[in-house]
Amino acid sequence: MSDVCTRYYAAMCQTDLPNPVDRAGIHRNVGRMLEMAHFAAKAYEPFHDVRLIVFPEFSLAAPLYESVEELHDKLAVPVPNDFTDRFHKTARELGVFIQAGSFLERDDRYPGHVFNTSCLIGPDGILLKYRKVHPWIPWELHTSPHDLPQYDAPMFPTVETEIGRLGAAICYDWLFPEALRQLAMSGAEVLIRVSAYMDPWGTASPLDWWTIINRARAIENVAYVAACNQGAALRRYAPFSWPGGSMIVDYDGRILAQAEPGGGERIVVGPIDLDALRAERRRRRGHLMPAHLRMEAYPAYAQAVYPAGTLRSPPRQQDVEQAIQEGRRRWNDLRLDAEPPA
Repeated sequence: MSDVCTRYYAAMCQTDLPNPVDRAGIHRNVGRMLEMAHFAAKAYEPFHDVRLIVFPEFSLAAPLYESVEELHDKLAVPVPNDFTDRFHKTARELGVFIQAGSFLERDDRYPGHVFNTSCLIGPDGILLKYRKVHPWIPWELHTSPHDLPQYDAPMFPTVETEIGRLGAAICYDWLFPEALRQLAMSGAEVLIRVSAYMDPWGTASPLDWWTIINRARAIENVAYVAACNQGAALRRYAPFSWPGGSMIVDYDGRILAQAEPGGGERIVVGPIDLDALRAERRRRRGHLMPAHLRMEAYPAYAQAVYPAGTLRSPPRQQDVEQAIQEGRRRWNDLRLDAEPPA
């Protein structure tokens, strides 16, 4: 491994690729993504050391089939695979770290299930595998690790690298501050968002959830956010269009670089300064929110809401709908001001 690099640039490689209908189509998309990785690392070299390259969710394949069985049969792949080998070769050649979008992953330990999985791949290979904990229900029928009984791998892994401690989460995960807090409490300095955030909740007024959430997560965790969003046109990934807006945000919520809102293939680069971040984390007495948490003050977190560990077979649409209804019921029934049971 090379010397530690505390100041470098991150490149958000926003894609506008056809949605594969089979695994052969994934190879085509990987080819274009690797071309973009070369552009990001080499074309910007006279100006910046680009060391982190991020691709959006579904840049490899989106869940275009309506059943888990079809996804598993036609698009799901094990990890590692031939595609991760290609990313590894490029990462080694360029001396970069690649957050390689998201795979539809199958795993023989969980027969029939499909995970939405993002891999961080560096010069030494796969460094981190993150499985989406909060599928975008009811639309996505991926399996969440949270829902599987006896799931024993870390749900929110982080990894120490020469470009800092990195952690990743996928799209809808970011609407849950608890998810990103887990990464921050594991020491993550750069929070990577792999996303396919569609209209109208993307970059456009009056909602602009994309920008609001990215800035809020950076502020509340005193961390950099490197967020790459889909730029695919409606014809690519119907029934949704994807507004791009990929960005890099610093630990005070400042947007350091951002693609203009709107679809299309873009590369946007911005700085990551770990020395500055670490100095702020050491120096601050105010606005150091992760160090000021009063964990015991939050009794709601001691109670289950969305059903956990109950999924014994791949989810069907009716299973997801039932879990949504159960979560709503439990939430509505919470009475934190009630007298505790005797």
